[in-house]
Amino acid sequence: MSEAIVVTPVKDSLETTKRTIKAIMEAKGKFDYFVYNDFSQPETRDFLIEAATKDRFSVVHLEDITNTPSPNYKLVLQQAQQMALQSQIPLILIESDVVIKNDTIERLLELMNSKPDAGVIGAITVDKNDNYNFPYNFEKHKSNDVVDTSHSLSFCCTLLTVPFLQKFSFNDLAQNKDWFDVFISRQSKKLGFSNYLAKGIRVLHLPHSSRPWKNLKYKNPVLYYLKKYF
Repeated sequence: MSEAIVVTPVKDSLETTKRTIKAIMEAKGKFDYFVYNDFSQPETRDFLIEAATKDRFSVVHLEDITNTPSPNYKLVLQQAQQMALQSQIPLILIESDVVIKNDTIERLLELMNSKPDAGVIGAITVDKNDNYNFPYNFEKHKSNDVVDTSHSLSFCCTLLTVPFLQKFSFNDLAQNKDWFDVFISRQSKKLGFSNYLAKGIRVLHLPHSSRPWKNLKYKNPVLYYLKKYF
């Protein structure tokens, strides 16, 4: 019996997507894996179709079920929540620029079982040198601590517990937003849950691989905001 629903939204970034999927398929644990293809180019779609046949994960091509242009993160979250609640198992979101370790999913589930008050649990992200990186640059001290945090947790590699999913419907997410990790983290706290950042569960993060212009935020903020808004 599966112990989690694992979901990866994909928008091109084919090379990192391949690494993400490979790492998840090699991970220990009992889970059902779903990849949501959000209007990627034909090369990415063709890879996902072939890989799913070989590795036995499920692919949902959003272009087959909606006319709304990418990003469609709200629809992904709504469908993922429905699956998790139907099976009464937690939801784990792993984005397509993240490479997990063999034991990441098992360790997230073990941590959830030890924290009955948890709403959201995030694995911390690191760069190729094992240094904490975006979006967890604010953590300066390396440790294996599990931190009950007031900071928002990114959905890079994050578990949402069944009790939290039961209390907050993703159908209520705003129509005019594309990304929801900050809002959902705050809703978890608002509903009385604790949010935990697992500093000992480290995953490789290759930020903004599908939207490389976003890296300008750290090198040339003026150009970043020009590109973002125009």
